[in-house]
Amino acid sequence: MKLMFASDIHGSALWCKKMLDVYNREKPDKLCLLGDILYHGPRNDLPQGHAPKEVIQLLNPLRNELICVRGNCDTEVDQMVLDFPVLADYALLYADGHELFLTHGHHHNPQNLPPIPHGAILINGHTHIPKSETIDGVHCLNCGSVALPKENTPHSCLLYENNMFKWLDLCGGIFMEYTIE
Repeated sequence: MKLMFASDIHGSALWCKKMLDVYNREKPDKLCLLGDILYHGPRNDLPQGHAPKEVIQLLNPLRNELICVRGNCDTEVDQMVLDFPVLADYALLYADGHELFLTHGHHHNPQNLPPIPHGAILINGHTHIPKSETIDGVHCLNCGSVALPKENTPHSCLLYENNMFKWLDLCGGIFMEYTIE
């Protein structure tokens, strides 16, 4: 199974298009959006290419290819314009014998692990910083941010295939890898 994870689009049509370029090139089985799709939030400046209505038009045709969870900036109003569910706090996926717990990261994160077993994989966004670490036997991976990366990290997404996670710079190239043993 091949999966792509992305978070924190924050209404940027420019960076959403770049993310979808990667999606179309890599052709994963599912695109997992980990929240903060349309609104930039009160703590962030407007992202480059901010055009939430255009993001809606880009994502709605992919409704059957998406798995989404709610971010701290996503609301019921967003659900009214998006043709796919976006209000679940988390999603559980199983790939290649691995349990993946997908969430935005504002509730469950490496500092507040969800109730998942040793060896499971927590994938989140929220901090806008790509990262991998193992805490109490749980693999914790942050895909970074599509539109508003922090700490001089690239605009990014995360790709999973054959027990390997690869962080992709939306402007080209792999910049980090993590293998699940």
